Amino acid sequence: MLKITLLLFVSLGTWTLAKPINVRLDLTHVDSGRDFTKQELLQRMTLRTNTRATTIFPNYKKPTNPITPLVYPGNGDEPYDREYIAKFSIGTPPQPVVLTVDTGSDLIWTQCQPCLTCFDQGLPYYDPSNSTTFSYLSCSSDICTSLPLSSCHQQCFYLYEYGDGSATVGSVSSETFTFGPKKNEISVPNLGFGCGFLNGGIFVSNESGILGLGRGPVSLISQLGVNEFSYCFSSLFGKKSSPLLLGTSMDPYNMKIQSTPLIKNPTNPSFYYLSLKGITVGTTLLHIPPSAFALHDNGTGGVIIDSGTALTVLSDVAYQQVRKAFVHQIKLPVAKESMTYLDLCFSLNSSLLQSVQVPKLVFHFENVDLELPKENYIFEDHKTGELCLVITSSGDTSSIFGNFQQQNIQIVYDLADEKLSFLPALCDKL
Repeated sequence: MLKITLLLFVSLGTWTLAKPINVRLDLTHVDSGRDFTKQELLQRMTLRTNTRATTIFPNYKKPTNPITPLVYPGNGDEPYDREYIAKFSIGTPPQPVVLTVDTGSDLIWTQCQPCLTCFDQGLPYYDPSNSTTFSYLSCSSDICTSLPLSSCHQQCFYLYEYGDGSATVGSVSSETFTFGPKKNEISVPNLGFGCGFLNGGIFVSNESGILGLGRGPVSLISQLGVNEFSYCFSSLFGKKSSPLLLGTSMDPYNMKIQSTPLIKNPTNPSFYYLSLKGITVGTTLLHIPPSAFALHDNGTGGVIIDSGTALTVLSDVAYQQVRKAFVHQIKLPVAKESMTYLDLCFSLNSSLLQSVQVPKLVFHFENVDLELPKENYIFEDHKTGELCLVITSSGDTSSIFGNFQQQNIQIVYDLADEKLSFLPALCDKL
Protein backbone atom coordinates (compact mmCIF):
# COMPACT_ATOMS: atom_id res chain seq x y z
CA MET A 1 0.00 0.00 0.00
CA LEU A 2 1.34 3.37 -1.02
CA LYS A 3 0.25 6.03 1.41
CA ILE A 4 1.26 9.64 0.83
CA THR A 5 1.00 12.11 3.68
CA LEU A 6 0.94 15.78 2.75
CA LEU A 7 2.34 18.03 5.43
CA LEU A 8 0.44 21.13 6.48
CA PHE A 9 2.22 23.96 8.26
CA VAL A 10 -0.07 25.96 10.53
CA SER A 11 1.00 29.47 11.35
CA LEU A 12 -1.32 31.86 13.20
CA GLY A 13 -4.30 29.81 12.08
CA THR A 14 -3.45 29.99 8.37
CA TRP A 15 -3.13 26.84 6.26
CA THR A 16 -0.09 26.49 4.02
CA LEU A 17 0.54 23.35 1.99
CA ALA A 18 4.09 22.06 1.95
CA LYS A 19 3.69 21.03 -1.68
CA PRO A 20 0.93 21.05 -4.32
CA ILE A 21 -1.82 18.53 -3.74
CA ASN A 22 -3.56 16.25 -6.21
CA VAL A 23 -6.64 14.48 -4.91
CA ARG A 24 -9.13 12.30 -6.78
CA LEU A 25 -12.51 11.40 -5.35
CA ASP A 26 -14.95 9.13 -7.17
CA LEU A 27 -18.46 10.49 -6.83
CA THR A 28 -21.58 8.35 -6.78
CA HIS A 29 -24.99 9.65 -7.82
CA VAL A 30 -27.59 9.26 -5.08
CA ASP A 31 -29.82 7.14 -7.34
CA SER A 32 -27.06 5.03 -8.88
CA GLY A 33 -27.65 1.27 -8.78
CA ARG A 34 -31.11 1.56 -7.22
CA ASP A 35 -33.03 0.00 -10.13
CA PHE A 36 -35.19 2.98 -11.00
CA THR A 37 -36.42 3.22 -14.58
CA LYS A 38 -35.19 6.15 -16.68
CA GLN A 39 -38.57 7.80 -16.30
CA GLU A 40 -38.45 7.41 -12.52
CA LEU A 41 -34.91 8.75 -12.43
CA LEU A 42 -35.93 11.83 -14.39
CA GLN A 43 -39.00 12.32 -12.24
CA ARG A 44 -36.84 12.26 -9.13
CA MET A 45 -34.33 14.67 -10.72
CA THR A 46 -37.18 17.10 -11.44
CA LEU A 47 -38.45 16.94 -7.87
CA ARG A 48 -34.94 17.40 -6.43
CA THR A 49 -34.44 20.38 -8.72
CA ASN A 50 -37.63 21.96 -7.41
CA THR A 51 -36.45 21.49 -3.82
CA ARG A 52 -32.93 22.78 -4.49
CA ALA A 53 -34.09 25.82 -6.47
CA THR A 54 -36.53 26.71 -3.71
CA THR A 55 -33.67 26.80 -1.21
CA ILE A 56 -31.52 29.03 -3.44
CA PHE A 57 -34.18 31.37 -4.85
CA PRO A 58 -36.83 32.64 -2.41
CA ASN A 59 -39.21 33.47 -5.28
CA TYR A 60 -38.86 30.13 -7.09
CA LYS A 61 -42.24 28.82 -8.24
CA LYS A 62 -42.62 25.05 -8.28
CA PRO A 63 -44.41 23.80 -11.40
CA THR A 64 -47.84 22.30 -10.94
CA ASN A 65 -48.47 18.78 -12.20
CA PRO A 66 -51.24 16.31 -11.36
CA ILE A 67 -48.86 13.34 -11.37
CA THR A 68 -47.88 11.92 -7.99
CA PRO A 69 -44.18 10.97 -7.88
CA LEU A 70 -43.07 7.44 -7.09
CA VAL A 71 -41.17 7.47 -3.79
CA TYR A 72 -40.66 5.04 -0.95
CA PRO A 73 -40.82 6.98 2.34
CA GLY A 74 -38.52 5.81 5.08
CA ASN A 75 -36.13 3.92 2.80
CA GLY A 76 -33.82 6.81 2.00
CA ASP A 77 -35.55 6.97 -1.38
CA GLU A 78 -37.19 10.35 -0.95
CA PRO A 79 -35.91 12.54 -3.83
CA TYR A 80 -34.96 15.52 -1.67
CA ASP A 81 -32.17 17.75 -3.04
CA ARG A 82 -28.98 15.66 -2.80
CA GLU A 83 -27.12 14.72 -5.99
CA TYR A 84 -23.59 13.32 -5.61
CA ILE A 85 -21.84 11.74 -2.63
CA ALA A 86 -18.13 11.17 -1.92
CA LYS A 87 -16.67 8.41 0.22
CA PHE A 88 -13.41 8.90 2.12
CA SER A 89 -12.10 8.61 5.68
CA ILE A 90 -11.21 10.87 8.58
CA GLY A 91 -9.21 10.19 11.70
CA THR A 92 -6.33 7.92 12.76
CA PRO A 93 -7.03 5.09 12.30
CA PRO A 94 -9.35 6.11 9.42
CA GLN A 95 -13.11 6.05 9.92
CA PRO A 96 -15.28 6.09 6.76
CA VAL A 97 -17.66 8.96 5.99
CA VAL A 98 -20.06 9.57 3.09
CA LEU A 99 -20.59 13.27 2.40
CA THR A 100 -22.85 15.04 -0.07
CA VAL A 101 -20.79 17.14 -2.48
CA ASP A 102 -22.01 20.74 -2.61
CA THR A 103 -20.46 23.58 -4.63
CA GLY A 104 -23.04 25.91 -3.09
CA SER A 105 -21.88 25.74 0.54
CA ASP A 106 -18.59 25.84 2.42
CA LEU A 107 -18.56 23.88 5.66
CA ILE A 108 -17.22 20.31 5.78
CA TRP A 109 -19.04 18.36 8.48
CA THR A 110 -20.05 14.89 9.54
CA GLN A 111 -22.13 13.44 12.34
CA CYS A 112 -20.13 12.69 15.49
CA GLN A 113 -20.34 10.72 18.68
CA PRO A 114 -21.63 11.39 21.23
CA CYS A 115 -24.65 12.53 19.22
CA LEU A 116 -27.54 14.34 20.90
CA THR A 117 -29.75 14.33 17.82
CA CYS A 118 -28.63 12.66 14.60
CA PHE A 119 -30.37 11.37 11.50
CA ASP A 120 -29.98 7.73 10.53
CA GLN A 121 -26.98 6.83 8.38
CA GLY A 122 -25.64 3.62 6.91
CA LEU A 123 -22.18 3.92 8.46
CA PRO A 124 -21.28 4.14 12.16
CA TYR A 125 -21.07 7.70 13.45
CA TYR A 126 -17.56 9.13 13.45
CA ASP A 127 -16.15 8.82 16.97
CA PRO A 128 -13.42 11.37 17.77
CA SER A 129 -12.44 9.46 20.92
CA ASN A 130 -11.13 6.66 18.69
CA SER A 131 -8.81 8.97 16.74
CA THR A 132 -5.30 10.03 17.78
CA THR A 133 -5.31 13.01 15.39
CA PHE A 134 -8.57 14.68 16.41
CA SER A 135 -8.45 18.07 18.14
CA TYR A 136 -10.83 20.93 18.92
CA LEU A 137 -10.06 24.26 17.27
CA SER A 138 -9.82 27.42 19.34
CA CYS A 139 -12.21 30.33 19.16
CA SER A 140 -9.48 32.41 17.49
CA SER A 141 -8.86 29.90 14.69
CA ASP A 142 -9.54 30.95 11.11
CA ILE A 143 -12.25 28.32 10.72
CA CYS A 144 -14.14 29.53 13.79
CA THR A 145 -13.95 33.22 12.93
CA SER A 146 -14.91 32.59 9.28
CA LEU A 147 -18.15 30.79 10.04
CA PRO A 148 -21.39 32.79 9.78
CA LEU A 149 -22.59 31.65 13.22
CA SER A 150 -20.24 30.49 15.98
CA SER A 151 -19.91 30.84 19.75
CA CYS A 152 -17.14 30.34 22.26
CA HIS A 153 -17.51 28.23 25.41
CA GLN A 154 -13.95 27.11 26.15
CA GLN A 155 -13.96 25.84 22.56
CA CYS A 156 -15.59 26.94 19.30
CA PHE A 157 -19.13 25.77 18.52
CA TYR A 158 -20.96 26.42 15.26
CA LEU A 159 -24.46 26.55 13.81
CA TYR A 160 -24.63 26.08 10.04
CA GLU A 161 -27.98 26.33 8.26
CA TYR A 162 -29.09 25.47 4.73
CA GLY A 163 -31.86 26.94 2.63
CA ASP A 164 -33.95 23.76 2.81
CA GLY A 165 -34.22 24.08 6.58
CA SER A 166 -31.51 21.52 7.37
CA ALA A 167 -28.96 22.48 10.00
CA THR A 168 -26.00 21.17 11.93
CA VAL A 169 -24.66 22.20 15.34
CA GLY A 170 -21.34 20.96 16.65
CA SER A 171 -17.73 21.55 17.57
CA VAL A 172 -15.28 23.22 15.20
CA SER A 173 -12.53 20.63 15.01
CA SER A 174 -9.43 19.48 13.20
CA GLU A 175 -8.64 16.05 11.80
CA THR A 176 -6.63 14.05 9.26
CA PHE A 177 -8.55 13.33 6.04
CA THR A 178 -7.63 10.33 3.89
CA PHE A 179 -8.63 10.41 0.22
CA GLY A 180 -8.35 8.02 -2.69
CA PRO A 181 -8.13 4.26 -3.18
CA LYS A 182 -6.14 2.19 -0.67
CA LYS A 183 -3.33 1.50 -3.13
CA ASN A 184 -2.69 5.23 -3.51
CA GLU A 185 -4.05 6.98 -0.44
CA ILE A 186 -3.42 10.64 0.25
CA SER A 187 -3.65 11.84 3.84
CA VAL A 188 -3.98 15.51 4.70
CA PRO A 189 -3.67 16.46 8.40
CA ASN A 190 -5.16 19.43 10.23
CA LEU A 191 -8.20 20.05 8.06
CA GLY A 192 -10.94 21.97 9.80
CA PHE A 193 -14.43 20.48 9.89
CA GLY A 194 -17.64 20.46 11.85
CA CYS A 195 -18.11 17.60 14.30
CA GLY A 196 -21.89 17.65 14.35
CA PHE A 197 -23.74 16.39 17.41
CA LEU A 198 -27.11 18.06 16.76
CA ASN A 199 -28.20 17.58 13.14
CA GLY A 200 -31.56 17.60 11.43
CA GLY A 201 -33.53 18.39 8.32
CA ILE A 202 -33.63 16.77 4.93
CA PHE A 203 -31.07 13.99 4.93
CA VAL A 204 -31.09 10.42 3.61
CA SER A 205 -29.55 7.25 4.94
CA ASN A 206 -26.66 7.09 2.49
CA GLU A 207 -24.92 10.26 3.73
CA SER A 208 -23.30 11.31 6.98
CA GLY A 209 -22.78 15.03 6.30
CA ILE A 210 -21.86 17.57 3.63
CA LEU A 211 -18.60 18.33 1.79
CA GLY A 212 -18.57 22.06 1.04
CA LEU A 213 -16.75 23.00 -2.18
CA GLY A 214 -17.89 26.62 -2.31
CA ARG A 215 -15.86 29.82 -2.53
CA GLY A 216 -15.70 30.50 1.20
CA PRO A 217 -12.60 30.14 3.41
CA VAL A 218 -13.77 27.01 5.25
CA SER A 219 -14.51 24.89 2.16
CA LEU A 220 -12.31 21.95 1.22
CA ILE A 221 -11.11 23.84 -1.87
CA SER A 222 -9.97 26.82 0.20
CA GLN A 223 -8.39 24.75 2.97
CA LEU A 224 -6.38 22.66 0.53
CA GLY A 225 -5.24 25.85 -1.17
CA VAL A 226 -5.78 24.40 -4.65
CA ASN A 227 -6.06 26.82 -7.55
CA GLU A 228 -7.88 24.36 -9.78
CA PHE A 229 -10.47 21.65 -9.46
CA SER A 230 -12.79 19.85 -11.82
CA TYR A 231 -15.50 17.24 -11.95
CA CYS A 232 -16.90 15.17 -14.79
CA PHE A 233 -20.39 13.69 -14.40
CA SER A 234 -20.97 10.34 -16.08
CA SER A 235 -24.36 9.57 -17.61
CA LEU A 236 -27.09 10.01 -15.04
CA PHE A 237 -28.84 6.96 -16.48
CA GLY A 238 -25.75 4.79 -15.98
CA LYS A 239 -24.03 3.26 -12.97
CA LYS A 240 -20.46 4.53 -13.40
CA SER A 241 -18.79 6.81 -10.88
CA SER A 242 -17.81 10.39 -11.67
CA PRO A 243 -14.35 11.83 -10.90
CA LEU A 244 -13.78 14.92 -8.77
CA LEU A 245 -10.20 16.15 -9.24
CA LEU A 246 -8.67 18.62 -6.79
CA GLY A 247 -5.46 20.36 -7.81
CA THR A 248 -4.86 18.11 -10.81
CA SER A 249 -3.54 19.62 -14.04
CA MET A 250 -6.63 20.63 -15.95
CA ASP A 251 -5.42 20.27 -19.54
CA PRO A 252 -5.23 16.48 -19.87
CA TYR A 253 -5.80 16.64 -23.60
CA ASN A 254 -3.00 19.17 -24.20
CA MET A 255 -5.36 21.35 -26.18
CA LYS A 256 -6.36 24.98 -26.29
CA ILE A 257 -9.55 25.42 -24.35
CA GLN A 258 -11.96 28.32 -24.25
CA SER A 259 -12.91 29.70 -20.88
CA THR A 260 -15.62 31.91 -19.48
CA PRO A 261 -15.20 34.21 -16.46
CA LEU A 262 -16.29 33.16 -12.99
CA ILE A 263 -18.34 35.89 -11.34
CA LYS A 264 -18.72 36.62 -7.63
CA ASN A 265 -21.96 37.57 -5.95
CA PRO A 266 -21.30 39.27 -2.57
CA THR A 267 -24.86 38.47 -1.48
CA ASN A 268 -24.43 34.75 -2.25
CA PRO A 269 -20.66 34.34 -1.83
CA SER A 270 -20.40 30.55 -1.82
CA PHE A 271 -21.84 30.00 -5.31
CA TYR A 272 -20.02 30.13 -8.64
CA TYR A 273 -21.72 32.47 -11.13
CA LEU A 274 -21.28 32.63 -14.92
CA SER A 275 -21.95 35.27 -17.55
CA LEU A 276 -24.56 33.89 -19.94
CA LYS A 277 -25.18 36.10 -22.97
CA GLY A 278 -27.78 34.20 -24.96
CA ILE A 279 -29.25 30.90 -26.18
CA THR A 280 -29.65 29.44 -29.66
CA VAL A 281 -32.28 26.83 -30.52
CA GLY A 282 -31.74 25.25 -33.93
CA THR A 283 -30.39 28.06 -36.07
CA THR A 284 -32.27 30.80 -34.21
CA LEU A 285 -30.55 33.05 -31.70
CA LEU A 286 -33.40 33.79 -29.34
CA HIS A 287 -34.45 37.34 -28.56
CA ILE A 288 -33.78 37.16 -24.84
CA PRO A 289 -33.08 40.51 -23.16
CA PRO A 290 -29.72 40.80 -21.35
CA SER A 291 -31.61 41.49 -18.13
CA ALA A 292 -32.84 37.87 -18.16
CA PHE A 293 -29.37 36.64 -17.17
CA ALA A 294 -28.01 39.72 -15.39
CA LEU A 295 -26.73 39.63 -11.82
CA HIS A 296 -28.35 42.60 -10.13
CA ASP A 297 -26.83 44.92 -7.53
CA ASN A 298 -29.14 43.52 -4.84
CA GLY A 299 -27.78 40.01 -5.44
CA THR A 300 -30.80 38.64 -7.30
CA GLY A 301 -30.73 37.21 -10.80
CA GLY A 302 -27.61 35.85 -12.45
CA VAL A 303 -26.63 32.35 -13.55
CA ILE A 304 -25.18 29.80 -11.10
CA ILE A 305 -23.34 26.67 -12.19
CA ASP A 306 -24.16 24.07 -9.57
CA SER A 307 -23.24 20.44 -8.90
CA GLY A 308 -26.16 20.12 -6.50
CA THR A 309 -29.00 21.01 -8.88
CA ALA A 310 -30.09 18.28 -11.29
CA LEU A 311 -31.77 20.18 -14.12
CA THR A 312 -31.04 23.57 -15.65
CA VAL A 313 -33.44 26.20 -14.35
CA LEU A 314 -33.76 29.32 -16.53
CA SER A 315 -35.16 32.71 -15.60
CA ASP A 316 -38.79 32.75 -16.65
CA VAL A 317 -38.25 35.29 -19.44
CA ALA A 318 -35.52 33.11 -20.97
CA TYR A 319 -37.36 29.83 -20.43
CA GLN A 320 -40.51 31.03 -22.17
CA GLN A 321 -38.45 31.94 -25.24
CA VAL A 322 -36.69 28.55 -25.21
CA ARG A 323 -39.99 26.73 -24.76
CA LYS A 324 -41.63 28.65 -27.59
CA ALA A 325 -38.72 27.83 -29.92
CA PHE A 326 -38.87 24.09 -29.21
CA VAL A 327 -42.65 24.02 -29.66
CA HIS A 328 -42.22 25.77 -33.00
CA GLN A 329 -39.32 23.63 -34.26
CA ILE A 330 -40.31 20.14 -33.06
CA LYS A 331 -43.12 18.92 -35.30
CA LEU A 332 -44.98 16.92 -32.67
CA PRO A 333 -48.10 17.63 -30.58
CA VAL A 334 -47.45 18.98 -27.08
CA ALA A 335 -48.44 16.51 -24.38
CA LYS A 336 -51.04 17.67 -21.86
CA GLU A 337 -49.19 16.06 -18.95
CA SER A 338 -46.10 13.97 -18.35
CA MET A 339 -45.00 11.36 -15.83
CA THR A 340 -41.57 13.04 -15.89
CA TYR A 341 -43.02 16.06 -14.03
CA LEU A 342 -41.40 18.29 -16.68
CA ASP A 343 -43.15 21.31 -18.17
CA LEU A 344 -42.64 20.64 -21.89
CA CYS A 345 -43.14 17.19 -23.39
CA PHE A 346 -44.30 16.04 -26.80
CA SER A 347 -46.42 13.03 -27.72
CA LEU A 348 -44.18 10.63 -29.54
CA ASN A 349 -45.25 7.89 -31.93
CA SER A 350 -42.63 5.17 -31.42
CA SER A 351 -42.73 4.27 -35.12
CA LEU A 352 -41.63 7.83 -35.95
CA LEU A 353 -38.91 8.03 -33.28
CA GLN A 354 -35.96 7.87 -35.66
CA SER A 355 -37.35 10.59 -37.93
CA VAL A 356 -37.94 13.24 -35.27
CA GLN A 357 -35.69 16.22 -35.86
CA VAL A 358 -34.57 17.79 -32.60
CA PRO A 359 -33.02 21.28 -32.85
CA LYS A 360 -29.59 21.90 -31.41
CA LEU A 361 -29.23 23.86 -28.19
CA VAL A 362 -26.34 26.28 -27.64
CA PHE A 363 -25.60 28.27 -24.49
CA HIS A 364 -23.62 31.41 -25.33
CA PHE A 365 -21.49 32.10 -22.27
CA GLU A 366 -19.02 34.95 -22.38
CA ASN A 367 -16.17 33.77 -24.68
CA VAL A 368 -17.65 30.23 -24.95
CA ASP A 369 -20.39 28.80 -27.18
CA LEU A 370 -21.41 25.53 -25.54
CA GLU A 371 -23.42 23.26 -27.84
CA LEU A 372 -24.96 20.52 -25.75
CA PRO A 373 -25.22 16.91 -26.88
CA LYS A 374 -28.84 15.95 -27.54
CA GLU A 375 -28.90 13.59 -24.55
CA ASN A 376 -28.03 16.53 -22.27
CA TYR A 377 -31.34 18.29 -22.89
CA ILE A 378 -33.78 15.81 -24.51
CA PHE A 379 -35.40 12.77 -22.90
CA GLU A 380 -37.01 10.17 -25.15
CA ASP A 381 -39.09 7.27 -23.84
CA HIS A 382 -40.31 4.60 -26.26
CA LYS A 383 -42.62 2.95 -23.71
CA THR A 384 -44.55 6.04 -22.65
CA GLY A 385 -44.30 7.69 -26.06
CA GLU A 386 -42.97 11.06 -24.96
CA LEU A 387 -40.10 13.37 -25.81
CA CYS A 388 -39.31 16.02 -23.21
CA LEU A 389 -37.19 19.13 -22.85
CA VAL A 390 -35.11 18.60 -19.68
CA ILE A 391 -35.06 22.26 -18.67
CA THR A 392 -37.47 24.20 -16.48
CA SER A 393 -38.33 27.74 -15.37
CA SER A 394 -37.36 29.42 -12.11
CA GLY A 395 -40.44 31.61 -12.22
CA ASP A 396 -38.28 34.68 -11.56
CA THR A 397 -35.05 36.33 -12.75
CA SER A 398 -32.53 33.71 -11.58
CA SER A 399 -30.98 30.74 -13.42
CA ILE A 400 -28.99 27.58 -12.59
CA PHE A 401 -26.93 25.50 -15.02
CA GLY A 402 -27.63 22.02 -13.66
CA ASN A 403 -25.71 18.75 -13.67
CA PHE A 404 -27.96 17.01 -16.24
CA GLN A 405 -26.69 19.53 -18.79
CA GLN A 406 -23.11 18.95 -17.55
CA GLN A 407 -23.01 15.20 -18.32
CA ASN A 408 -19.84 13.99 -20.05
CA ILE A 409 -18.28 17.44 -19.92
CA GLN A 410 -15.28 18.04 -17.70
CA ILE A 411 -16.09 21.24 -15.80
CA VAL A 412 -12.82 22.96 -14.93
CA TYR A 413 -12.68 25.66 -12.23
CA ASP A 414 -9.55 27.80 -12.49
CA LEU A 415 -9.69 29.80 -9.26
CA ALA A 416 -6.36 31.57 -9.80
CA ASP A 417 -7.55 33.21 -13.01
CA GLU A 418 -11.26 33.21 -12.05
CA LYS A 419 -12.43 31.29 -15.10
CA LEU A 420 -14.33 28.13 -15.96
CA SER A 421 -13.81 25.79 -18.91
CA PHE A 422 -15.88 23.07 -20.58
CA LEU A 423 -14.05 20.03 -21.97
CA PRO A 424 -16.08 17.33 -23.79
CA ALA A 425 -15.07 13.99 -22.24
CA LEU A 426 -16.04 10.41 -21.56
CA CYS A 427 -16.27 10.93 -17.82
CA ASP A 428 -16.27 7.26 -16.87
CA LYS A 429 -12.91 6.87 -18.67
CA LEU A 430 -11.06 9.65 -16.82
